[in-house]
Amino acid sequence: MLPRRPPHGGRVGFLYCPPWRVQGISVGGEQTVVQIPELDINFDIGMCPRVALAAPWVALSHGHMDHIGGLPYYFSQRTFQKMPGGACVCPPVMLEPLERMLHAWSPVENQQTPFKLVPLGHQEMIEIKPSIYLKAVEMTHTVPANGYVVIEHRSKLREDLQDVPQAKLKQLRESGEDITRTLQIPLVAYSGDTDMNQNLLGEDFCKSKLVITECTFFDEGHRQRARIGNHLHLNDLGELLEAWEAETVVVIHTSRRTRIEQSREQAREFLGEKAMERVHFLMDHRRNKTRYEQQVEDASLASTK
Repeated sequence: MLPRRPPHGGRVGFLYCPPWRVQGISVGGEQTVVQIPELDINFDIGMCPRVALAAPWVALSHGHMDHIGGLPYYFSQRTFQKMPGGACVCPPVMLEPLERMLHAWSPVENQQTPFKLVPLGHQEMIEIKPSIYLKAVEMTHTVPANGYVVIEHRSKLREDLQDVPQAKLKQLRESGEDITRTLQIPLVAYSGDTDMNQNLLGEDFCKSKLVITECTFFDEGHRQRARIGNHLHLNDLGELLEAWEAETVVVIHTSRRTRIEQSREQAREFLGEKAMERVHFLMDHRRNKTRYEQQVEDASLASTK
């Protein structure tokens, strides 16, 4: 008898959620890396598929191996391919252990691979692109953990100056007065691994246009297992969808204990058809391929009108 072929693995999931691409691999307990190319960022890097190398920023949610295992390779490969060094944001408690881990690779590879680590505590922000900031939001997991929100800073004329003539505005500006205010617009939120908590119901997550969330458990009988492991259950997702205004919610971190088709149908049965119009599973390859082909067809038809 001929041996079986090895199982498929490591296939990058892809969704187009205008204006962003969401791509990566996320299997609970094995690996998670989710990239938004338009925002130059990878969320977590459990392994480092080729697409992940292009992003100059990595935002680590927590220290479990399936979320950080690809970090040394990420820095080493960017150096090997003569790309700028890249930077990794992490919860502050992870800074020293990560430094030790990365320094330990120097005698193994017999080379000094440059790396940059940036600790980011709850509500702290760092600019990752012009006027685009990454904000850390504390989550609840078995180890210290961050979620993240990508926020656009947009300058707008102060409300009390809306009807002031341009000549007067110029005069105020030249006198040194700040005539604008900064709006903080949540774009993309990423939960990382977490139990249900109030920060998921905060304004940053509720107002984001796109939310990428873990949902590890789907069976009704697994609610206690979700609580023990500090993960989200399908029941939690139902509550969150009522609060989140996002046009699209991308579900990640499903596990192999439940086939992706079964998880999707359990979600459909529990959440309802209306909610499922904006819920997509990153690793639902066949359905996502069909969806993208329809997007391409719709765009082609629109361009001919």
